[in-house]
Amino acid sequence: MSWSLILVQSLNGIQLGIMLFLIAAGLTLIFGIMDFVNLAHGTFYMLGAFVAATFFAYTGSYVVAAVFATIVVAIVGLLLEVSLLRFLYTKSHLQHVLATFGLILVINDVTRLIWGAAPKAFPVPEALSGFVEIMPGVTYPVYRLLILAVGLVVAGLLYVLVSHTRAGMWVRAGASDRDMAAALGINVKRVFSYVFALGAGLAGIAGLMTGPILAVQIGMGEQIIILALVVMVIGGIGSVRGAFLASLFIGLADTFGRVLLPTSLSSMTIFVIMALVLTLRPKGLFSLNV
Repeated sequence: MSWSLILVQSLNGIQLGIMLFLIAAGLTLIFGIMDFVNLAHGTFYMLGAFVAATFFAYTGSYVVAAVFATIVVAIVGLLLEVSLLRFLYTKSHLQHVLATFGLILVINDVTRLIWGAAPKAFPVPEALSGFVEIMPGVTYPVYRLLILAVGLVVAGLLYVLVSHTRAGMWVRAGASDRDMAAALGINVKRVFSYVFALGAGLAGIAGLMTGPILAVQIGMGEQIIILALVVMVIGGIGSVRGAFLASLFIGLADTFGRVLLPTSLSSMTIFVIMALVLTLRPKGLFSLNV
């Protein structure tokens, strides 16, 4: 394998890892803080792609489409949490799984009614459709570099929000001991709602950024949620730092596994890694270390 191929595949792996982090960060916060298993989290990824594609078709502006899609998906997540999901928090994890699996089917059908069953066109913006030379003789798509940059910026902002703001302190308090947090005057229900909306918005950002390079279609969320769950387990429940490191690791492992290993083995790579981590550290790498 040449150094140029290693560099390109490394960038592809990091890009995949960044997308996984945007999905897994919300997923792990929701599970770590609320103890709620949300299999429907991948539908926010799908909605982000569909809504952004629609706004882009009408406005022709990728920035406008991205901003509106993020806001719309966050609002959808907030409405779902307030109207339905918060009533499931006291139920068992099995009931969480069954209810959110049913929600996947409902949201997929609603999406099909609105946008149709055919994949939705979402082209790469013309200004970002070119290539840039990252080393002599080696080019890389500008849009994929933008995904890397935006993903890293969002990850940095999320770290600052969770670790260095009052709102982040409330989140960490709720994750550690929700009863004590409520006794100290923190509106735990409101914090839960905002965290859920934030997680939905992050998943929407991942969807709208990958939409132009993947097919925007019904069910695309189910394909990515499995990898996000693996990231959550490896990184540790409730840990944003763990989700970030695990996302990068899984992104690189999955990318190079597909390049170096036969197809029959490459699909097993990340699950073998997850099994090894669970054997050595059953709670993940950074469990509840937000």
